[in-house]
This record gives sequence, C-alpha cells and structure tokens, in this order.
Amino acid sequence: MKAGIIGLPNVGKSTLFNCLSNAKAQSANFPFCTIEPNIGVVNVPDSRITKLEALVNPERVVPATVEIVDIAGLVKGASKGEGLGNQFLANIRETDAILHVLRCFENDNIVHVDGSVDPLRDKETIDLELQLKDLETLEKKIDKVNRSAKTGNKEAQKELSVLEGLRSSLRSGKSIRNIEFSDDNYNSFIKPLQLITAKPVLYVCNVDESSIGGNNHVEKVKEAVLSENAEVLILAVGIEADINELDDYNERQLFLEDLGLTEAGSAKLIRAAYALLDLQTFFTAGKKEVRAWTIPIGCLTPQAAGVIHTDFEKGFIRAEVISFNDFIHFKSEFKVKEAGKMRVEGKNYVVKDGDVIHFLFNV
Repeated sequence: MKAGIIGLPNVGKSTLFNCLSNAKAQSANFPFCTIEPNIGVVNVPDSRITKLEALVNPERVVPATVEIVDIAGLVKGASKGEGLGNQFLANIRETDAILHVLRCFENDNIVHVDGSVDPLRDKETIDLELQLKDLETLEKKIDKVNRSAKTGNKEAQKELSVLEGLRSSLRSGKSIRNIEFSDDNYNSFIKPLQLITAKPVLYVCNVDESSIGGNNHVEKVKEAVLSENAEVLILAVGIEADINELDDYNERQLFLEDLGLTEAGSAKLIRAAYALLDLQTFFTAGKKEVRAWTIPIGCLTPQAAGVIHTDFEKGFIRAEVISFNDFIHFKSEFKVKEAGKMRVEGKNYVVKDGDVIHFLFNV
C-alpha cells in the first residue's frame, strides 16, 4: 500500500518527501525537477511500540512502515500529455491514496508556474486533469460495455447505468471519491477501473514559518474541501527540512519547542497517510523482537497471521490476544494471563488497532 505525493511543480513535494524518508530526492527551484518517481519506505511514528519495548526489553524493535511516492509535478494539459502528464498519471494510478500538496505561502524567490500563489486555482488545475483522465478511461469502458448491453445482457445494462452516472458526475466537475455508491456497485464496476479521482486524498497546505497555525490561503482550502470529506493538514515544509537536518534528538526537541510544537509535522503526516490508506497496527511482543505489523482495518485473525508468514494463515488454529492497554497496565504477558485478561480468539475475530497477539498454528 502506498501514498503518492502530488501537486504542481515547485510546491514543495520533493522537499517534503526528503523530510519523510531517508531517501534524498532532488529538490530545486525549477519545474519538473522530479522526473522519475522517488519511493521511500517510511517508519510510522507510534509511541505504543516504545512503551512495549520498555516493558519487554527485546533484542530488536521493528516499527510499522508505509510507502511514500514522490511523483513528478503536473501542469495544465497533463491529461493530453503536456509536461510530464502521461507519466505522472500512470505513476499516480499505481498508488492507493493521494497526498496533494498545495502552496499556501508567498515568496518572490520561489517561482510559481502560474506566476502567482493561489492554492484553490492550483487544486482546480489538478482536479480537472485527473477528472479528464478518468473520463477518458470511462469513455473506453462505456463503449465496450455498451456493445454487451445492446445484446440484452442484464449485468452489462446495470454496469452501463453506473458508468454513465459516473461520466455525468465527472463532466460536472465532481471527483469519483465524492460520489456515494452501494458496495456491490463499487466493487463490481468501479474498483476494477482504478480511477484516479476515486482514491482517498489528504490536502497538505505548505506554509511558511509565520503561518504554522494557518493563514488565509489555508482557510480558503478548508472551506473548498468541506464537501469532499477530506482532511487538511498544515505543514511548514521548509521548517520540516531544517528539523530533518538535526541529527541530535534533543536539538530537534528544542527546535520544536521554540516553534511551540510538540512534534514534527512530518510525523503527523505519516500517521495521516497510514490512516488514509485504511491501515492499522497489531503487535507481537517477545524477548527476541517487538514488532508492529500493518494490516487493513477490518482484517480477521487468519489474514493478520498471514502478514507474518503464509504458513500462519494456512494452519491457523487460534490467536491469544491482549489489548494494548491491558499489556501496559499489567506490565507483562504473565501478569495479563494471571489477571484473566488474555483472550482466545478464533478465525472470525476482527483484529483491533493495538492488539498484542500470539498466533497458534499447525502446518
């Protein structure tokens, strides 16, 4: 599962990517500095794993991760191949969620491709290009399904009705993610198309140091996305880059305190991306290793076991489950068992975020 960072050229995408990952994407003050997508595997900040480490004292600790992709800047006309349009759109189609960076700061030394700072205009530019590309995909699919529908195929007729409704919404400037569908229609007819505007989105407002709490540009963005049920995150990407340059933990904390912050904004963004992808964490905790495992929300115990090893899923017998809060309260697995707080769960148990699990299996 991966989230793609998108936006117009020169809005701070690559600088943000560098803050999020150990990879060092090239960033510079000219359009199309990023051509090939940069990919980084990023640790998900989670204080729970630190607390488990303190209690268990394992040989090693492995945090959860999420994959972040820095994609080339998009410009007007991208859906028709302008700039790096075709490549951009192909790269974003391969991601599962979108982190849309909007420039919300004024700086005469950093050029804007359209000559002025207007995040709503920038958002509309990208929304339109993505919608046009989805329209192109839909038109091709509608032509194909229409031929089957004309033969009297009931399923094709149902699919055609759904697709024509999507086309109408896109033509009116509405992205797919903002349309309500039945689960059956979405899974059967829409999901297989991998439409770009169906992907969940988080808007990242890139501000300067004086606007960490927000500014007029940010307020306009928040108002504009109210109907989209999308989150807006304010981030001073330049400041995040400065924090990223500090290797010493205490120096970073002092820097953050001077800015009135409790943690780096990049940490909030990583957690937000994790949630945007509908991911959650369960833990395994033993003397050899404390580890955070990533699973989709709603995952059942056999599938969670399969994340560790396919044999665990094939031969799943049961799971011994401790809630994170109980583990921390009683301070050890032994004391949790002693207090009768360990639960034995079968194959229909829906894993909860933070569960500490031991799987029993037989292959």
